[in-house]
Amino acid sequence: MPTPVLIERLAEYGIEVDRKILYSDIKLLNDFGYEVMCRRSSSNEYYVEDRKFNVPEIHILMDAIRAAGFITEKKTDELVNKIAQLAGSQRAEVLTRNIVEFNTMKSINENIYYSVYEIASAIEEKKKISFSYFDYDTKHRKVYRKKKSDPTQNRKYKVNPLATVFSDDNYYLICYDDWFGNLAHYRIDRMDEVTMLDVPISEEAQSNKAEIVKHKQQLFGMFGGDKQKVSFEADKSLIDVVFDFFGADLYISETSGDKIIFTAEVQVSKPFIAWCCSFGTGVKVTAPQTVVETVKNYLADTLGQY
Repeated sequence: MPTPVLIERLAEYGIEVDRKILYSDIKLLNDFGYEVMCRRSSSNEYYVEDRKFNVPEIHILMDAIRAAGFITEKKTDELVNKIAQLAGSQRAEVLTRNIVEFNTMKSINENIYYSVYEIASAIEEKKKISFSYFDYDTKHRKVYRKKKSDPTQNRKYKVNPLATVFSDDNYYLICYDDWFGNLAHYRIDRMDEVTMLDVPISEEAQSNKAEIVKHKQQLFGMFGGDKQKVSFEADKSLIDVVFDFFGADLYISETSGDKIIFTAEVQVSKPFIAWCCSFGTGVKVTAPQTVVETVKNYLADTLGQY
């Protein structure tokens, strides 16, 4: 908006200013981070830069990056600086305000960016991917998973990529495995030599895409297991915890003695059993009996160590 028009518009709101006062007001606004930009001409034109993020939103993004263990130290610094640039003139402020040392164990796998790029491209183009997968030994050296038919060769996984998900400080690929005919998930920072194949994802993978949310909700600590409907009795004080784990759509009913009961479909794994036991007498598995016995054995084995 040119200076004369801006003065006229202010007058419509009962604010009488001349050019000199207008310049000083705009300078004051800029000093406080509002970024009223000026395009120099015979009659200066002013505009406000469109910032998509405010300072609190930028801080949320920066804190998430700092806390993410799958991002290396080097990439963390690069990303935090890039995100800070979204704040414009307030960049220095957002970089220094409320800095928290998360003491997060950061990944050392610098290839994760390449892997994410290949995975994202394959999901967009609906193509399969191949990759090697590794664990760490006691010296923190990569140990690649081998072919069962030839233990001297690294196993090459070929899957249908469907989505990526952040869970428990790690970044996962959720995919459909044609060989086993089910959804599977892999930590992206443990994937190597990720390559998009010139092969379209299967029809079975497409049809299972709608099951991703349910698959994620059934997992505990991103560990898979036998899918079962499990019934619980719990203290009423744990309602928030129950909803956090099983979702807001879970049907819960109350019983006598400040207890609640509910049934949820889960994948029964060791982390799930550990979760059931982590509340002491606050949570009790009531059915099916096979899962009840699994919990009892878990507690007995744990006690036996001491």
